Amino acid sequence: MIVEDDVSLAGFLSQELQAESFAVDLVHDGEEALNTLQEGRRYDLLILDLNLPGLDGISLLQRVRPSKPRLPMLVLTARSRVEDKVMALQSGADDCLVKPFSFAELLARVGALLRRNSGLVPNCSKVGDLTLNREERRVERNGRRIDLTPREFAILELLMRNAGRPVSRAMLSEEVWNVPYDPSTNIVDVYMKYVRDKVDLPGECKLTHTIRGVGYELRDA
Repeated sequence: MIVEDDVSLAGFLSQELQAESFAVDLVHDGEEALNTLQEGRRYDLLILDLNLPGLDGISLLQRVRPSKPRLPMLVLTARSRVEDKVMALQSGADDCLVKPFSFAELLARVGALLRRNSGLVPNCSKVGDLTLNREERRVERNGRRIDLTPREFAILELLMRNAGRPVSRAMLSEEVWNVPYDPSTNIVDVYMKYVRDKVDLPGECKLTHTIRGVGYELRDA
């Protein structure tokens, strides 16, 4: 379910998600969303704006979360203050995405929330000849052991969870450092260089790619 009073944005998101094989219901105010959920309709994911008419997003989160503790809820907000995102998370949201955003990032976050809720994140991930074992915190490429720091491992693990899709610098900053992305610092790019220098040695097929204006992507050639 998408709960968004911006009809144009809601229509765009619905169209794009349906193109990715999702079934989507559109609702444009908080009261209608609450009534639909209380009627027993089951959803795999709720995407909601904070500035909703009738029942605002924070109130909707607080009303829905107690009765649906396992329903993943992704908040879309034009409010970029840390305090606003903290309030949303404390009210029951699982993730927050600040407007404007790229659809690629929203899709990656949707996939991560669905996998997390269904328990489908595997212990081992593989992209090309690169493998990552989460339990053993071990990374190998074609039999070559790759030693990563905890931060580098977290970056690579996030990229592997979203293999084949762009991961924005904002997403890396928020999930790996747990802080909002600050464009005035290049810390994400610096650590990403550490990772790619270890993953892609000279003569090996390049797996890490820079997506101009967005961030990075891990994919097999």
